[in-house]
Amino acid sequence: MRLVVARCTVSYVGRLEARLPEAVRLIMVKADGCVAIHSDGGAYKPLNWMNAPNTLRELDAVWEVENPKGEKLIIELHEVFTDSSHEFGVDPGLQKDGVEAHLQELLAAAPDTIEDGLVLVRREYPTAIGPIDLLCKDPAGTTVAIEVKRRGEIDGVEQLARYIERLQLDSSLGEIRGIFVAQTIKPQARVLAESRGFRWVEVDYDALRGRRPDELTLF
Repeated sequence: MRLVVARCTVSYVGRLEARLPEAVRLIMVKADGCVAIHSDGGAYKPLNWMNAPNTLRELDAVWEVENPKGEKLIIELHEVFTDSSHEFGVDPGLQKDGVEAHLQELLAAAPDTIEDGLVLVRREYPTAIGPIDLLCKDPAGTTVAIEVKRRGEIDGVEQLARYIERLQLDSSLGEIRGIFVAQTIKPQARVLAESRGFRWVEVDYDALRGRRPDELTLF
């Protein structure tokens, strides 16, 4: 990972145009090519970003980051304070707690409790940024990516979106849609899931352990 702290101006050119005025910010360039621009605040969410795959061109004091759709981030570096690179190695991924891991196992054994007709292709389907919990096919042959959480929050929906972006690079999977599954899903996460075109499903862990699918709540 490359970390640059600089006084910079950032412009986005694509489906719309946006601009970050001159300020000191952190620019992160990850090994997969993802570029994220952070301020000193605002928790984990960057001010602007460009997901991989993309191309980074360094032209003197200007960086141009462009994705295959032709969208661009143009970063003008007015003053660079630090510029360092670090090798992280292979990340083992998120370790799920006991309930979440068991919930995933139960749903893998009975994917039709999430949606009628789903057939499991593989559990922990690998992608370049980590494994998607469940990969299934529906009766129409559409690939369905499923992210499973104990508590459904916004970051889980974002995680599902990132996985689907990676899966869409594999043309052999055909059309892909997503389902976000959890025991409880916060209202904000429901709204975000729907805005991304995902279904969300709340499941009853105790009912699953007892295999009483009539107690599940599907949306």
